[in-house]
Order: sequence, then structure tokens, then C-alpha cells
Amino acid sequence: MIDYGTLIYFTLQRAKNAREAIYNLSQLVSDYGYASSGESFSIADANEAWILELVGKGQGKKGAVWVARRIPDGYISGHANHPRITSFPLSDGVKSISTKELDKINNPEVETVYAYDVIDVARGFGWFEGQDKDFSFSDTYAPLDFSGARFCEARVWSGFNMVNSQMGNYLDYAMGENLKNRMPLWIKPDNKIGVKDVIGMMRNYYQGTPMDMTKDIGAGPYGCTVRWRPMEWKVDGVGYIFERAISTKQTGFSFVAQSRSWLPDPVGGINWFGVDDTYYTVYSPMYCGITRVPETFAVGNGDIMTFSDNAAFWVFNQVTNFAYTRTNLLISDLQKKQKELEDGYISETENIDKTAAALYKKGPANAVKYLTEYSVKTGNNTVIQWKELYKFLFTKYVDGNVKEKQEIPKGYNRVNPKLSQPGYSEEWYRAIVKSTGDKFREPEKQK
Repeated sequence: MIDYGTLIYFTLQRAKNAREAIYNLSQLVSDYGYASSGESFSIADANEAWILELVGKGQGKKGAVWVARRIPDGYISGHANHPRITSFPLSDGVKSISTKELDKINNPEVETVYAYDVIDVARGFGWFEGQDKDFSFSDTYAPLDFSGARFCEARVWSGFNMVNSQMGNYLDYAMGENLKNRMPLWIKPDNKIGVKDVIGMMRNYYQGTPMDMTKDIGAGPYGCTVRWRPMEWKVDGVGYIFERAISTKQTGFSFVAQSRSWLPDPVGGINWFGVDDTYYTVYSPMYCGITRVPETFAVGNGDIMTFSDNAAFWVFNQVTNFAYTRTNLLISDLQKKQKELEDGYISETENIDKTAAALYKKGPANAVKYLTEYSVKTGNNTVIQWKELYKFLFTKYVDGNVKEKQEIPKGYNRVNPKLSQPGYSEEWYRAIVKSTGDKFREPEKQK
């Protein structure tokens, strides 16, 4: 049986576009079975994007039940570990087809494709008894509860909320307070969005919402953006939670995939790739036509238990974990370097695109070689720059101090840095007093 990751690899090897991917995916699980549980897939090419949700039929059974829907032009969708497709149009021969009609999938009018037995399987398990037209994939195969809303759907909502001014209408749903007020599967952004906007969405930790994790005592004295696991915990027998945001510490890697239909395929696709927590990472451009990746992203002489300062994973974790301890003090320095690199790369790729497209006309191999050299150099440069950032941050903020370089006066060889000791916020000092009483109170001074 094929698991989730292998299914993705096999499908990518066999498909030239999104519709072929859906076709091949359905054939693979039908022929070999599906070894994982439920998953959602983003499937896109240079011309269209689809969301596909799939659930295995059970232990030892081949096939899977699934639904795929094309996201309308000008809209965005999202998914986060919980199925979001509810009801969908059933086969009408054009707009919607089942796996029995997969030969029609290349018809551009087709916007919904689904497993022919997606409803029958649910009836067989006794999970659905209504009319076919009332069938909801999500409500049947993964009924929504508080955890599904607060830990999963809330992340989709937080991304939508950054680009659509009406998403406040669904805040109670995202917080798990009103599960009937369900968000739409896709929404229209207020304005056209680009790579930088999507990168910004990847960095969401609920800032500016009631779920903002920097606004309570759990953030520590310096507004840490994350919480340590577990997410669910108890005090005096009462259950509590921490938020599960898009930006999170346990991220291994993330990427923003950019596809441009007007350029040759090896040039038109860029994976803006980053490692570790999305809020603190740098997204470096990796063109899809490259034949090797930067050493620092591939091996780097380290592994999950072996630190290496040549491995992007460890270099970024080193900076991020230091930033967690002093977030609101040093974040501006980190973001300054982050913006410098990313803005520089975005600007650079405009010229790289033109050069590579011209080379492609002379021979695809020339373009691929050029893009590979650029992507490798850029990725390695990101890691080098981040090593230097760590040295700078550690030196500036060591021991709870903040040191700033000063201009050397004329006639002097050196001058000591300007030193400040910002301490803690008044809110944090009050929290200390509340928990310790008079333990640290100074005696009244004699008049």
C-alpha cells in the first residue's frame, strides 16, 4: 500500500499538470491501496490550482474516497490537517465527473472530480443515510469538533484574515465557539496577492487577533511567539490549550511555490524554500529546473541529532531559538536582515528570469545549468548570511544587555559601545510581585 508521501512522489513522476496528477493519484490508490489516514493535497500547475481531500477505506482495503475541486480564478483556498470540502456538485457530465468518467478530466469545463463510491462507502459504514445531493465529505468522514476548528481551521482562517477584510465574521468559528458558522472553501482576496503576500501569510501566529500568543503571560517577558508542546494541558483537573498557528517551532521546512505560465517550465517555477519556523526563516529561490540543490540544504554534514554549522536546518534553529528568548528586543534586527535578503532575491529573479529564458531558446541545458548555479549560490549565501546574523545578535544581546556601536571620536582608536539594560516590562514585573508577594520587596528607606 502507498502512504501519503510516496503517493505524492509517484504522482509527481507521472504527471505533467494538475489534472494528470489527479488522474494518476486516483489510479495509484485504486491499484495499490492507501496506507495513511486522511490527508489534503494542494495540486497546482502554471494555469490552475485544485484542492483534493482523500481518506483511506480502512485496513487492508484498496482504494480511497476522495473529492477534488478546482479553485476559481481570482480566489484562494487553504487546508490545515482537516478536510474542508463539504457538499459538492455531483456528476452532470461536464462541470463535475466521477472516477468512472476520468477520461473527461482534461475537459477545461470540469471543475470537480470525485471517487465514484465516495458516498456508497459512507453508507456502507452507516455514516450517511440522507439523499446524495445532501452529502458532505468533511461532515461525513471527519465531523468537525472544537479541536478541528481551533487547531486546524483556525490556521486557514488566519491566512484568509490577512487578505480579506470580511473574515472577522468567522472568528467565532475559528475559535471553536460556533462550529455551524463554517468558512467557505475559498475566498476572494481584497486585492491581488503576490509572492511577498503569501510569504507573509506563512508567518502568521495570530498576531492582531484574540489568539495572538504574544499577549499573555505564557509569552514570557519578551513576547515569545510560540509555546512548547504539549498543546493540551491541565491545571487542577481543568483542561487548557495553547494555540496551533501557521508559524510554529516544529516546522522542518516550508515553501511558497510560484508558477508563471508565460515562461519555459524550468524557468517559470520557483520554490521559495525555507527551513525552521516560518516567522524567522528566509525564503530562498530554488528554480524548479535545477539539477542539484545547495549543500547546506541537502546534507550540511549534520542530522537531527548532530549539530552542523554547515546545515541550514541547524543554522536557522540556532538563530530562532535565541530569538525566542528575547523576541521583542531583537526581532527588528532579524527582520531587517530577513527583508534585505528576500527583497534582494525577489528583485534578482526578475533579471534571472530574463537571462534564463533567453538561454532556454538557445538550448534548455544552458538555462538549466544557469539556474542551478544561481539557486545553489543563493541558498548557500542565505546560510552564510544567517551565520553572521547569529554572531551579531548574540554579541549585541548577550547577558540581558543591549549593546550599540558608537562612532569613534576623532583622536581615539576605539570607544566602548553604548550599553542599555532594558530589563522587563511593567506587566512582567507586576506578574512577579503577584506570584511572590513581598519576597523581593525592598525595606522602606529611612528618611
